[in-house]
Amino acid sequence: MGNKPIARGIYPTMITPFDSWHRIDEEALRRMMQFYLESGVQGVFAVCQSSEMFYLTLKERVQLARAVVRLNEELSAGMGRAPLCVVASGHISEALEDQLEEAKQIYDTGIDAFVLVSNRMDLDRQGDDAFKRHTEALLAGTQDMPLGIYECPYPYKRLLSPALARWCADTGRFLFLKDTCCSLPALKEKIAALKGTDMGLFNANAQTLLPSLELGAAGFSGVMANFHPDLYARLYQLFCQGDARAQALQDFIGFAALSEKSAYPVTAKYHMNLVGVPMELVTRTRPASDLDEQAKIETRALITLENQVRRLLA
Repeated sequence: MGNKPIARGIYPTMITPFDSWHRIDEEALRRMMQFYLESGVQGVFAVCQSSEMFYLTLKERVQLARAVVRLNEELSAGMGRAPLCVVASGHISEALEDQLEEAKQIYDTGIDAFVLVSNRMDLDRQGDDAFKRHTEALLAGTQDMPLGIYECPYPYKRLLSPALARWCADTGRFLFLKDTCCSLPALKEKIAALKGTDMGLFNANAQTLLPSLELGAAGFSGVMANFHPDLYARLYQLFCQGDARAQALQDFIGFAALSEKSAYPVTAKYHMNLVGVPMELVTRTRPASDLDEQAKIETRALITLENQVRRLLA
């Protein structure tokens, strides 16, 4: 018997705030969770590549997932609203026994689904049969744990074919697919393959978001929801209401997403600071100096445009 489907909608790929000693900064994380809750998103994707999970120890990945769950519950209760849905990965190991231990420890923090990284199931790029064998071993070892799949680009992007996505869905264990194909024709085929299952496709590509929703995608889970999550939430709302303004908002977020190539995740942390979510510009993946003056100018300009769009939608 399958697990209950998770909420459809917008799932920011969470960044990890660090203090100046490169430790996880839970006070900054609290402010960031408040930011997401106030934005109107339906969930968060924690301990993912944006979270720098490949640079975190297992203890830190567990700490991060546990803190996100705790803060989500505390802050949402204080706001008198339902908590966000929390999915999390942290699936970075190669050996099966290590992957099972990651899954157990991170799921035990109280997340709604543990997200497997697709390339971890086919490390040697042997094809779908190898992927299925490894996945079946993970399914057996995680019992009834609700799962997701993330087509993480690192160390290589292992996309699922429509047939393989359907195979995963038919196990009854998978609820969440973060799709990174960035191709509308491919999205159309995969969404069609998942029709009638509990596995929702969450598009990571801003440029194809609205068309993918129209095809039946469950939502969005991508980088730029760290910058203006409220506008993604508004786009999803306008789409659900059949409001024609959704296309104008899609045009903005699709173009704005071109900025994600610039010094991320430092840019996201700089943007957070400028919109009232203070944190250090410390990351483990790149130096803060990568955020040069040009990137700062572009980020400030993005905030100006975001505010103009909000006024137009008011």
